[in-house]
Amino acid sequence: MQGQHHHVTTAQWDALAAEPEFRSLVRARRWFVVPATIFFIAFYLGLPVSAGFAPAAMSRPAIGSLTWAYCYALAQFVMAWGLLAAYLWRARAFDLQAALCRKHETEEIRETEETAG
Repeated sequence: MQGQHHHVTTAQWDALAAEPEFRSLVRARRWFVVPATIFFIAFYLGLPVSAGFAPAAMSRPAIGSLTWAYCYALAQFVMAWGLLAAYLWRARAFDLQAALCRKHETEEIRETEETAG
């Protein structure tokens, strides 16, 4: 029976969506993804905005002949990889919580099918 897929009806999906565990999972994921996305977009747009509104400051040398604009651009790589690492770290908890929800719901569906037929 392991690995067998069950067709989830609309009523079963509604029941799953109403479960506190599932709602907690969705809320936790949203609390991570929305701020991370806003931060990513703001950081990404910071370079063109800074270069457009403060070109003199961005063209000053920061380290040797490397300007602040280049440092900011290189920092975007660090930020993207850091954000990826943070998401992967949080995704483990999301996956575990999703597996628990799926296991709980699968057991309920199986019990319903056994009593019905």
